[in-house]
Amino acid sequence: MRYKLIDLTCLLNNEGSVYPGTLPPVFEIMNTVERDGFAELKMSSVLHVGTHIDAPTHMIAGARSIDQFQIDKFFGKAMVIFCHDKKEIDLGFIQNYQDKISQIDFILFFTGWQAKWNTTGYLQDCPILTPEAAKWLTQFKLKGIGIDSFSLDSVTSAGKVTAGTFPKHHILLEKEILLIENLTNLDKLPDVDFWFQCLPLNIANADGSPVRAIAMIEE
Repeated sequence: MRYKLIDLTCLLNNEGSVYPGTLPPVFEIMNTVERDGFAELKMSSVLHVGTHIDAPTHMIAGARSIDQFQIDKFFGKAMVIFCHDKKEIDLGFIQNYQDKISQIDFILFFTGWQAKWNTTGYLQDCPILTPEAAKWLTQFKLKGIGIDSFSLDSVTSAGKVTAGTFPKHHILLEKEILLIENLTNLDKLPDVDFWFQCLPLNIANADGSPVRAIAMIEE
């Protein structure tokens, strides 16, 4: 079997969009081949930058961290749902996909927000799941839900976070449905299921991790 690989990962650098209040990553050249005989780049960053996963412990005290999941949690069959013409992803809309959702591990929502990456418009409100839609999705055996924007919840500055600020995060992470944010190239995906991987770094007690997200399309 031959596969076409589609990279769904945003380029991570000093200029990437970050969630309000999140420290951006900083890359520094520490050594060069010309000067030192080897090259080494220093990265200083929180774990929730670029294309990344949110683990349950990101929002829920005592919940599982990234390193506490088996590796197969980050690989499986996926489908894309095109919702770039929607203001919100509501229950009535996603119920149309019930049969397909029951047969896959990951849902990737294409909102069109990937085109706004590295612009001020990226942090404006994008189509997101309603709480009813999120609760409905918890009945399925999903490993994760991805989106080509910053969040499945509305953007909120770090100084205004309360216990109820991120309702969709809590609904899904409490069921250990991982969240994959800042995906890209979802418009290149087919309207059939495909293999998907979002392998994180194996960091102890990690509440999230940058990932290299890839779609594998059977040819």
